[in-house]
Amino acid sequence: MNRYEKKLVDDPQDEAAMDMIDYLKTDLQRRTELEETIEWRTDNMEYDLRTNEMIAEKCSDRVYTQHLYAALCNNDFIKNDVWPILTDKRWSCSWRHAGGIVANIREEGDYIDWYCTGIRDTDDLDDDQFRELSKEHQLAHLEKHHAFVSESTVTDEIRQDLLKLGWLVADDAE
Repeated sequence: MNRYEKKLVDDPQDEAAMDMIDYLKTDLQRRTELEETIEWRTDNMEYDLRTNEMIAEKCSDRVYTQHLYAALCNNDFIKNDVWPILTDKRWSCSWRHAGGIVANIREEGDYIDWYCTGIRDTDDLDDDQFRELSKEHQLAHLEKHHAFVSESTVTDEIRQDLLKLGWLVADDAE
């Protein structure tokens, strides 16, 4: 259930939520039609990520998902095949699109749940401030400040998993 459907549960007459649901359905239909074409699937890392069971399984872990999101940001990737390497055919995406990809893989939320998750506050909480947080906020704080990585960081695990999918970080291919 997306956030607009949740709004309708709270207020079944919420016209803005109904309009957004209609818009998203129309956008989803266009996207679904595009994604069924062979041209979209060819040398497309998004397709490879979203259709890979290993990646889907690993993305059940929020930290892994954030690391994948961060790696997709500000990086170029090349299919590990002769022609894409020789022609320097690169794949990349925006931070927003990266957030959408990982949300799609997890089948929950949308891009905004991941967008800018690598940007950290420089002010850390003291013990009293931390204790005042709810359990959910404590977990989010720990994830963000101690496990999440900044955008454009490619961890060794992500680099290895992308290679298994047949993709190189462009810096590695040069």
